[in-house]
Amino acid sequence: MIVVPPLNSMTRREYHYVGPNEIRDAARAQPAGIRISSLADIRSWLTSSQTDRMKDGSFIATFIITRNEELLLAPRRSEHVACASGGPVLSAGEITFDDNLTAMEVTNQSTGFCPEPESWASVANALDRIGLTHPGRFTTEVIFRLCPMCHERSVVKGSWYYCAMCGAKLPEHWNLTSAQNAREP
Repeated sequence: MIVVPPLNSMTRREYHYVGPNEIRDAARAQPAGIRISSLADIRSWLTSSQTDRMKDGSFIATFIITRNEELLLAPRRSEHVACASGGPVLSAGEITFDDNLTAMEVTNQSTGFCPEPESWASVANALDRIGLTHPGRFTTEVIFRLCPMCHERSVVKGSWYYCAMCGAKLPEHWNLTSAQNAREP
């Protein structure tokens, strides 16, 4: 088994797609995410897109952060791998905007890329460059691990490092490396 050391504050990890081949293959027919460079871009995208608008008036979108720390947005139910055009990302998840273009909530919830909570630094850099007010951290942090026994992607809940599928102990450190798990097109 390959052991992946934890990130330090100077390290930036690229995340390759580690989800099911069927989803990656179906995502090829979906459009790529829209590059956002300014608050005007966000406003334009929100008013013209098909993303979800909640009862409270907020908008929820799928996002990825590119290798160049650029924000790409897609409608909420889009696959992250489609938003990223199949390429690696520095982070991925969901982002919620209010009418004032504030990022009220940001998560790293992407079971296709399984980014670590430490990927927040790349998200913050992208949002800061745009001038977008944000919460300063992921409002929901998801911890992903690959089960060493059944090889399923697992979500760690409440510091319970055991696979929900087979019950095996999960590693303490992120272990979804591209060499082990990436499914190349």
